[in-house]
Amino acid sequence: MKDWPCTLLKGSIRQKINGITESSECIKEGYVFVIRKGTVRDGLDFVEEALIKGANTIVVDRVNLDLSNIPSEITVLLVPDSSLFISYGSAKLAGTPGEELTIIAVTGTNGKTTVSHFIGQLLMAAGCRTAIIGTTGVYMNGELTETIQDSMTTMPAERLHPILRQCVDRQITHVVLEASSLGLSSNRLAHCPISIGILLNIGVDHYAEHGGKQQYIEAKKRLILLAEKLIANEDDPICYEMSKDSASKPMYFSAAHLNGKPYPADKLKESSFSVLGKHNEMNAKAAICALLALGYSYNEIHSKLSALCLPKGRLERYSQDGVEIYVDYAHTPDALQVVLEALCAHASQRVITVFGCGGDRDHEKRPQMGAIAAQYSTHVILTSDNPRSEEPSQIILDILAGTTGFPTPIDVLLNRKYAIQYAIRIAQAGDVVLIAGKGHEQTQQIGDNVYHFCDMEEVKHAFFDKNRLD
Repeated sequence: MKDWPCTLLKGSIRQKINGITESSECIKEGYVFVIRKGTVRDGLDFVEEALIKGANTIVVDRVNLDLSNIPSEITVLLVPDSSLFISYGSAKLAGTPGEELTIIAVTGTNGKTTVSHFIGQLLMAAGCRTAIIGTTGVYMNGELTETIQDSMTTMPAERLHPILRQCVDRQITHVVLEASSLGLSSNRLAHCPISIGILLNIGVDHYAEHGGKQQYIEAKKRLILLAEKLIANEDDPICYEMSKDSASKPMYFSAAHLNGKPYPADKLKESSFSVLGKHNEMNAKAAICALLALGYSYNEIHSKLSALCLPKGRLERYSQDGVEIYVDYAHTPDALQVVLEALCAHASQRVITVFGCGGDRDHEKRPQMGAIAAQYSTHVILTSDNPRSEEPSQIILDILAGTTGFPTPIDVLLNRKYAIQYAIRIAQAGDVVLIAGKGHEQTQQIGDNVYHFCDMEEVKHAFFDKNRLD
């Protein structure tokens, strides 16, 4: 505490600390419980539970609290900002491992996972011991070591810094992590030294959680203050404007150039780059810029581009009976559009799209996604994604509002399993089926219940059932 502004409200500063958390569920003997007011619940409601489980220190960032029910032997500290404190405390308890690593952070509405994996793959091909931390899990030198609960893009600081310590212990030198807007705004990366920050794009997502578009942009801008070097997509006008606030000169990439040098898509293909879609060409360029910023030459990078492959749930392909199936995480208008554009250019026959929208999330993107699906698809099947507490049929109605005026046939099957079965049933040789929205996710949340659900598993089951019936 000597390095952090605080006021001792109760107890002694001399406590032996075994851990720190803001979740009462994670409390163990000798833990610091950091009280933070969330959007749904207040940590104050869980003080009694934390004490029963063995917390010996309570940290608050609010004054005039009633502390009479807290025993005298418990230390209570007042700090200016609980979210900043838990970031600082987590780094300290782990021995500030970030200072021993080269950390690259990637933010953007779309593409964070793909770019993170592309950078990691290039670094490993260059001989660097590399970890990738993000939505699909924790990978150390290409091996999945930990899955992330609820597909959380940027994990809380109390979990991140111990993982960074594991990276150091395993002689990892480079870490690539996804930086979400929520992770940035809640200070999860505040004490994680970032060597390179990458701005990919700004689209429609998470506006509601932040209170509006501008607040969402401001959350993304926090990466500029945290990163020593900045890489930005010059084709995205918001990213370009944001990059002007960087203290150092940014490095830019676009559809036409890399770091100011002409770099058309054909040059990528000459380098054995074979991933589908123009958006993935931009993702590859962002990854190339990261290695350029680390000091690698163009020639060194080009020789390793054949190592690039898409992560799980990103245009993940399965083919049977002449039908191509793609499972993709696309859950925003921009992401759905670029994926459908890529598949339309690739398909020889029909493009059948199965998708829905998540509940308790941005409502305004639903009709936009409906219009995009109807415009680019030959046939659309609307279904449930993660409806959460919302009524699934209302989500469908919101999506349908954007499909008016399009001649595209649209079916509605609220049960996602049945929707996938129907798509496989009507698909013929030469058709492409896109199942969008969940990608790598292994669960579906309906109401308060979370069920196992994997789109790719359902695809394979659907083909088995189809062939058995035929």
